[in-house]
Amino acid sequence: MKKIILTVAAVFAFGIANAQEGQFKIGAHVGLPMGDIKDAFSLNVGADVAYLWEIDEQFKVGATTGYTTFLGKTSTTDLGPFGSIEVKTDPIGFLPLAGTAQYTIAEDFFIGADLGYAIYVGKGTSDGGVYYQPKFGYQTDKFEVFAGYKGISRDGGSISSLNLGFNYKL
Repeated sequence: MKKIILTVAAVFAFGIANAQEGQFKIGAHVGLPMGDIKDAFSLNVGADVAYLWEIDEQFKVGATTGYTTFLGKTSTTDLGPFGSIEVKTDPIGFLPLAGTAQYTIAEDFFIGADLGYAIYVGKGTSDGGVYYQPKFGYQTDKFEVFAGYKGISRDGGSISSLNLGFNYKL
């Protein structure tokens, strides 16, 4: 975790020292859980905040954070003549701290990635994990719409979702 925090700090320092102009973005995302957790969680929602510095006309780097939560499902198990049991999975939340990069591949289209650490902020005790999110999208001067695959890799499995997001550029 120390290496990830140092990486994010280095991205901030590099951007402040070398970039003349930056851009603040705030947005939201919604997604469908995938992989190990798809049976226990129904939806991924959250808010995103990022600041990117322009390295050149097509390439930007920066830092991102926000909050993402996975909403639990209620499942019913039929026990035949003994009735049924309902089990509700509690939601889980994470605070990602990551470096981010974005490359414009055509006038209005980009590819990007976030990489860092997601801190667990849900009920009970649990661990965070390595946070990653490759994405691509459409952008204008005022907003961007993107699709991405968000993952949190940790001991005992991964937490992931296929997301759609919207960012407003300030």
